[in-house]
Amino acid sequence: MPYPVFRPRRLRESALLRKMVRETRLDVGDLIYPLFAVHGRGIREPIPSMPGQCRLSVDELVKEAKDAAGMRIPAVLLFGLPNAKDPRGSEAYAEDGIVQQAVRAVKDTIPDLLVITDVCLCQYTSHGHCGVVEDGRVKNDPTLDLLARTAVSHVEAGADMVAPSDMMDGRVAAIRESLDDGGFHETPIMAYSAKYASSFYGPFRDAAESAPQFGDRRSYQMDPGNAIEALREVGLDVDEGADIVMVKPALPYLDVIARVKGEFGLPVAAYSVSGEYAMIKAAGRLGWLDEERAMMESLIAIRRAGADLVITYFAKDVARLLESGATP
Repeated sequence: MPYPVFRPRRLRESALLRKMVRETRLDVGDLIYPLFAVHGRGIREPIPSMPGQCRLSVDELVKEAKDAAGMRIPAVLLFGLPNAKDPRGSEAYAEDGIVQQAVRAVKDTIPDLLVITDVCLCQYTSHGHCGVVEDGRVKNDPTLDLLARTAVSHVEAGADMVAPSDMMDGRVAAIRESLDDGGFHETPIMAYSAKYASSFYGPFRDAAESAPQFGDRRSYQMDPGNAIEALREVGLDVDEGADIVMVKPALPYLDVIARVKGEFGLPVAAYSVSGEYAMIKAAGRLGWLDEERAMMESLIAIRRAGADLVITYFAKDVARLLESGATP
């Protein structure tokens, strides 16, 4: 009986060898940690559908950001919940808005932490949509000015990067022009370029209280069946001045991440969204899978697909696991 000449198992015999020949690695430096800011003090309100995550008042958010920075997590992504909502989402671009307050507090306390802000209106509008609504429809062009104002107000507060997530046509160009006009030529834009109309956003919409009050977001977020369209969307954002492009969600769209990475020469971010996080947390709590291993396997898959940066609610869990020297 002939024996095999090439034996792949030779390199799998020990943990050390497996680690040495591993093709894709997950490092804490790849991670961006999302946080939810609310008005008040001393508030750390658990989000039921996202175990381990909380809505945080600015003082508590600063503590959480400081903790993350101490774990070598390089960046946070800030979302805000306003005191009051109105049809045009005016707190999104208010000088004393919740995100603007959070940015100032974090940068004052942890100046070396990269602060990225989500630029959208859905958390601030009374109707829950990402743009201006007229006659029951989300209007694209009237929204652009408000998004640009929001981005500029975040950068004036000290944000290091802005991340428009609204999926309005032309918003990257509008934001880039307004930032440049304000003298913020060096501020990068991380565009949510291929953002799908996904069922995996459910827990986030609970956390941010941003569910639309009528209809849905399919007229501006992408249809889940489309991949070529994603490349067109990314190309438009690159032409308009995006510095980093993003695919959201991550796990259901690994093929899109891979195609975007292969097609464009820019860094690619992927958002491992609330539903991805909640599924693993729930199954882990029920004992249906090993939560730590599932967490690491899913995030490594995102990196293997081509993502340079991974936005994940697991960021602190990953940092702890990597610091302990555990092998995923």
